[in-house]
Amino acid sequence: AKQAPQNVIGAAYMQRSLALTAVVCARTSRALLQRPAPLRPSVRMASTTTLYDPTPFYAAAQPPETKDFCMQQTMVRVKDPETSLKFYIETLGFQLVMFRDFPQWGFSVYFVAHGLTGPVPADEDARWDFCMRTPGCIELTWNHGSEKSDGAVYNTGNADATGTKDGEAVKGGFGHLGITVPDVYEACERFKKLGCTFTKTPNSGGMKGLAFVKDPDGYLIEVLPQGPMITKPLDCDGVAAEGGDGYKDNSKA
Repeated sequence: AKQAPQNVIGAAYMQRSLALTAVVCARTSRALLQRPAPLRPSVRMASTTTLYDPTPFYAAAQPPETKDFCMQQTMVRVKDPETSLKFYIETLGFQLVMFRDFPQWGFSVYFVAHGLTGPVPADEDARWDFCMRTPGCIELTWNHGSEKSDGAVYNTGNADATGTKDGEAVKGGFGHLGITVPDVYEACERFKKLGCTFTKTPNSGGMKGLAFVKDPDGYLIEVLPQGPMITKPLDCDGVAAEGGDGYKDNSKA
């Protein structure tokens, strides 16, 4: 049999290879188009840190059984009730809503709050009902006799060694309480004049326009604006808006 020239054989081989490649590409394209799109991850990325995405909870329906529930209180233990009540009422502007003494168990509780919907009732039972319907109370708990102790009594949760057996600071779960004010800078000027202890003035640290003060037991109180997070050139300590150290994690020593 007569053999075909080499160049003809090469051309035919090339045509066949191209045809097979085209078939494979077409099949691959169809498979990719038919394959379901990958699920979007439920996290957002910031730098190299994986962040949890809570946005679906914005649309979450409230269980009907909870429609009348109220976030009524956060409790902190205090060493001296008079000192603490003066701070929360005279410095931070809270109002006493209710108190109860339990001498048989050796403690007393004092509920303070902002934004009361009316005067505190004179009747004790009515006062209880009023308090239990007031959102955002702080329950200051005094264990009788703690005022006689030397130094700090309770661990504040923020790199605090109080109460630890080995004297080492612990990374507690509690962080701070918080209030909002019309003007953070003006509020902090007043707090400074009243002798408050700051762990962060408005312009210090990496986050500008907010502050932290300590209550008499050392618990942190965050001070935030009721509007936009603005900055002013100087704060109550004379720190410039472009000054201050970076962000500080209060849970770490």
